[in-house]
Amino acid sequence: MRDAKLYLFDDSRARRWAPFSLTRPVGELLFGCSTLKARAERVFGMECHGHVSRRALVGFDEAGAAPGVSLDQVARDHVVVLLSSRAIPEFQDVEVPSERARITVDSAPAGWVVPPGSELPSELWIRNPGHDPGDTPELKLQGIILDRPWDLVTRNGARVCADAATMPVEGFVPSDVVVIGDGTVSIGEGAQIESGVTLDTRGGPIRLDRGVRVEGPARLSGPLYVGPDTTLTGGSISTSSIGRNCRVRGEVSDSVLVGYVNKAHDGYIGHALVGRWVNLGALTTNSDLKNNYGTITVWTPDGNVDTGQIKVGCFLGDHVKTGIGTLLNTGAVVGSGSNIFGGAMPPVAVPPFSWGSGSTLTEYRLDKFLETAERVMARRDVALTPGVRAVLEAAWLGTASRRSE
Repeated sequence: MRDAKLYLFDDSRARRWAPFSLTRPVGELLFGCSTLKARAERVFGMECHGHVSRRALVGFDEAGAAPGVSLDQVARDHVVVLLSSRAIPEFQDVEVPSERARITVDSAPAGWVVPPGSELPSELWIRNPGHDPGDTPELKLQGIILDRPWDLVTRNGARVCADAATMPVEGFVPSDVVVIGDGTVSIGEGAQIESGVTLDTRGGPIRLDRGVRVEGPARLSGPLYVGPDTTLTGGSISTSSIGRNCRVRGEVSDSVLVGYVNKAHDGYIGHALVGRWVNLGALTTNSDLKNNYGTITVWTPDGNVDTGQIKVGCFLGDHVKTGIGTLLNTGAVVGSGSNIFGGAMPPVAVPPFSWGSGSTLTEYRLDKFLETAERVMARRDVALTPGVRAVLEAAWLGTASRRSE
């Protein structure tokens, strides 16, 4: 519908997706071959005009992202499509109705269609769409709704396969690159693959987006998505999604790197979810399997939760940095803005903006953190915008009590 405007909203569960929801709307996380926002835009055929989330994220203005807005800032002069950021609709033909309707995904409440000038859902309903008692027609979509942040990891391989099946096969594999299996290999404009690279498609497709560079020796195993302008400088990378403008070397398995991640050295990252602007020092390695093969418990803002999974790596928030030789325990959650180093294993739950070695953690000064973040981003020709700076400042202030513990 040409005159409709799309917004994503973080419900109460999405707002608790630590450590990522502290500094970015959930819709800007990567899943499969696109961010959640980009998927919704493609499904509905319209641009996303904003993310409705926590008050501290209003004004979020990261380049290439939709802005963080309050419910009061949602347009009222057009048909409004409000979709849960945890909803993963399949690519399908969608006809947005002109009258009010509830959106369901796999029969679960996932949002609304609101006609021009009509009353928007209340904040209560935004936090929990299932509380809306309205008796209105349904816009039924096929798909799934994610529950926890680790679902982005455990379901990612299947999502890469499904996404890649909807994309045209582009480019040609150089003759000196070894391809194993009969799965698809799709290469975007300007992507380069050096000799000494093996592409193993037996487990699923491989999609290398525009401007990707793969240096040998390296082995890439599908299902695998590598985002625009990312460079892989050798190693073994499998069953993962790697976002835009990353530098990756070593072993990466069953993981999602949201974007602008610097893993330029050897080390193992497995079954992990890594935020933006993370820098991993040489040989940084995470455990993703307990030695008793038991299920793994992960810290959340609502207490420890048994994931039911026997393989869970780490969760690293935006702007996390690790020193050389850092070891991360199974299911570790490292809060945004933290700088951990020294070789001693940090706690399984590191408060945001922590600084130190092992369990000896102090507060990372806000001025020093912002100074470093600005310098790091400038190296990739990205500015620290006023909106993102304000979000980071609010995150630092809002998590002071956790650090004081």
